[in-house]
Amino acid sequence: MSVRTTSCGTLGWISDAQGYRYEPKDALTEQPWPPMPQNFIDLASNAANEAGFNDFTPDSCLINSYVAGAKMSLHQDKNERDFSAPIVSVSLGLSAFFLFGGNTRSERMQRYRLEHGDVVVWGGSSRMKFHGIEPLIDGTHQLLGRQRINLTFRKVI
Repeated sequence: MSVRTTSCGTLGWISDAQGYRYEPKDALTEQPWPPMPQNFIDLASNAANEAGFNDFTPDSCLINSYVAGAKMSLHQDKNERDFSAPIVSVSLGLSAFFLFGGNTRSERMQRYRLEHGDVVVWGGSSRMKFHGIEPLIDGTHQLLGRQRINLTFRKVI
């Protein structure tokens, strides 16, 4: 992973010598993660509802910042306790190519261009599909400059 990550909500994402995981405090500040703004919760809940996932209320938002060349390797989101809850992803800033595949890394990937404001929701039988982001192509977005920000909403606990 070559992106910078922070979080808000009940639990946030950290990585250290013990690996990747959710924790109630920011490892750098040793303070609880800031609460998730209500408009974030509403955005994620409404998007999930539109996609057929009723009663989704996220308790964690991972905020990933990408600059030119940054990518997210193919992975599965499997650190949450309840796989019946969907993942809701909001793209801001520079466009990026989202890879969405199968249940193994070797299965054929589909490639989707994500633009500023795009929202992707997946769950159900697709919840454990491998996915990632290709290296970000350099450019300038009129509002966010030379970066892409991704908000990923999850139900962790």
